[in-house]
Amino acid sequence: MTRSADLEATTERRLLQSVVEVARHAFGAAASSVFLVARDTGELVFEAVAGEGDDTLVGTRFPAGTGIVGWVAASGQSMLVDDLRESPYFSNEAAESTGYVPNSIMAAPLFSEDDCIGVLEVLDRGVHGVRETADVALLDLLADQAAIGLELLTRLRASAPDRRSDKALRLLEMAESLLANPRG
Repeated sequence: MTRSADLEATTERRLLQSVVEVARHAFGAAASSVFLVARDTGELVFEAVAGEGDDTLVGTRFPAGTGIVGWVAASGQSMLVDDLRESPYFSNEAAESTGYVPNSIMAAPLFSEDDCIGVLEVLDRGVHGVRETADVALLDLLADQAAIGLELLTRLRASAPDRRSDKALRLLEMAESLLANPRG
């Protein structure tokens, strides 16, 4: 990978890491992650993780269609399951391979134009059954923000090479500043 490609991948990963950290905190969850759909294979790739597995899972791949994340990516619809024992979409085998088997999952698709490019998921959120509709709406909003951030980074990559890295880094620094100080 070239230095420019390394910088772009690092910027993208930092953006996604900020999103999963906010999602984990907002829901008092055990973990949160973003999977992106690999363009060439359709595989689901862990790109950012906060909480359980944050030190080992980035880069791990699952076949397209695996588990709830695979269903969300294929259908383009959000899903909330408070008792995974009751879900026909849950893949216990995939969860066990990560080293953490959750009791509940909430997942929302990330869209670029009409294509699902990934999934934001939250594992074992802190409050069960109280604000289900509001929780899904907030997760959808966070997923939209992640997708918009990725889209902006893609557009910056297409701009003049001498300007794109500085613009991307300024955008990321501004986003991180806002996330670090949510009260403004």
